[in-house]
Amino acid sequence: MKNEKIYTMSVSSVYPNYVAKVEKKGKTKNDVDEIINWLTGYSQQELEEILANKIDFETFFKEAPNKNPNRKLIKGVICGIRVEEIEEPLMQEIRYLDKLVDELARGKKKENIFRKEK
Repeated sequence: MKNEKIYTMSVSSVYPNYVAKVEKKGKTKNDVDEIINWLTGYSQQELEEILANKIDFETFFKEAPNKNPNRKLIKGVICGIRVEEIEEPLMQEIRYLDKLVDELARGKKKENIFRKEK
């Protein structure tokens, strides 16, 4: 695994950027938290502890209690790269989160953000 800088960054250092991005478009911190819960299975209390304890992204995703199997249905481009083609598993998880936050900020409805098998 390449040691990407993002892997060792705390989730709490990036989280305010997620919130600010969606708030500019009329969404809320609770919307971001709901996306994180859907993706990882963390409860609200667990997420707050992660943010308070400055847990890094590598640990955040490694210890996610219930990664949503439908996250594999997330497709599209983020940072110029197709998320479904990212080979590094941890980077793909991080980009899934980025993609969901981006979709929320663009006004996509949560029922469409939360992928389901057809």
